[in-house]
Amino acid sequence: MSVVFLLLLVSTVNVGAVLEKALPRREPRRLSCVRCCGPSEQPVSIISSRYTRMSSDPAYSVPKVQPNIDITILKGEKGEMGEKGYPGAIGKEGERGLRGLNGRKGQKGQPGPQGHSCKQLYAAFSVGRRKTLHSSDYFQHVTFDTEFVNLYKHFNMFSGKFFCYVAGIYYFSLNVHTWNFKETYLHLMKNEKEVAILYAQPSDRSIMQSQSLMLDLQEGEEVWVRMFKRERENAIYSEESDVYIIFNGHLIKPAVE
Repeated sequence: MSVVFLLLLVSTVNVGAVLEKALPRREPRRLSCVRCCGPSEQPVSIISSRYTRMSSDPAYSVPKVQPNIDITILKGEKGEMGEKGYPGAIGKEGERGLRGLNGRKGQKGQPGPQGHSCKQLYAAFSVGRRKTLHSSDYFQHVTFDTEFVNLYKHFNMFSGKFFCYVAGIYYFSLNVHTWNFKETYLHLMKNEKEVAILYAQPSDRSIMQSQSLMLDLQEGEEVWVRMFKRERENAIYSEESDVYIIFNGHLIKPAVE
């Protein structure tokens, strides 16, 4: 078998050599340039012509790109300030913030007015009347004959007036006993102006009637009581053995402490 295979191989090689010698050899064909356009026209490149053919074909059409310009990036010159608009609605109250740091210490204040080294910042009195009183005049001053408390003698028993030596807030009260079938009408006075009224209508029974108030007094002002007579007879009742008419007053808070 091997001998037969070798004989076939040698015969194939010889046949190939004989055919190669028998067939003439051809020269390679050279491509020559042929003018395809006129003298005034420019030659078109192969790539350009190819692009033209592809773009005319719908299968190879290139999508058109539409430019989109963002106008906001085209910043112009700054315009003039417009008119102030109307205030908007008030918003909701926000949460309370954290406590801030302590501020710097302020400047020293101006010195205050000079005080009174010997002046006592206290005032109080309580006086009574043991005698009845009928109003004979249109206005009648009420005086007192019994002294319960009269601190530093700020209440004048002769004039029946309290004189303010210490400015501040004072509390006053007036208590009287009415007379049967007679009207009771009194004014609590600050200087020459009535500030409160104590009144009781005529009745077959006598009663205790009271009035109280607080006043802001300046130094030198006076507080006192007067009766006011109208068409009816005006009177207040008391006895020598008992005190039915009492006038009290005391300082609550001085203006300068």
